[in-house]
Amino acid sequence: MFDFRPAPDCPKPEAYRQLREAADALTAGEPDGVANMANVAALLWDFLPDLNWAGFYRMIDGELVLGPFTGRPACIRIPLGTGVCGVAAAEAVTQLVEDVHTFPGHIACDSDTNSELVVPVVRDGAVIAVIDLDSPQRARFDDEDLRGIEELAKVIAERI
Repeated sequence: MFDFRPAPDCPKPEAYRQLREAADALTAGEPDGVANMANVAALLWDFLPDLNWAGFYRMIDGELVLGPFTGRPACIRIPLGTGVCGVAAAEAVTQLVEDVHTFPGHIACDSDTNSELVVPVVRDGAVIAVIDLDSPQRARFDDEDLRGIEELAKVIAERI
């Protein structure tokens, strides 16, 4: 049995290093992308404090479709270019939103969400999914979170 949680006082860069290592260990050699996304969503939930949602939307037939996650029930389909996830996927650019209520076209799947970080997962130059993190705290995410999740996306891009 492994406990993949970082120490409570672990500096953020070290926590993200440990998160990447745990995701690498759990997904290495496993060909099922859904299983890998499920384990990574669970890791995100355990590693990152102050979240109310952590998981994936998968790119299927030109739209985002709900994938494995931890948190409250979520929107099932998101058109490209709509909401934070849809913009991240359409533009293949990470979206760090300090206050989702000011984001044009924000989709409120959970009314408790106040900030969001969405990172595209890119394989062979195409967005195949997004990692979506929501928090009830405004400005919960910063540049360290952005870099940490972007690095995680690179680790798992060939495994989901």
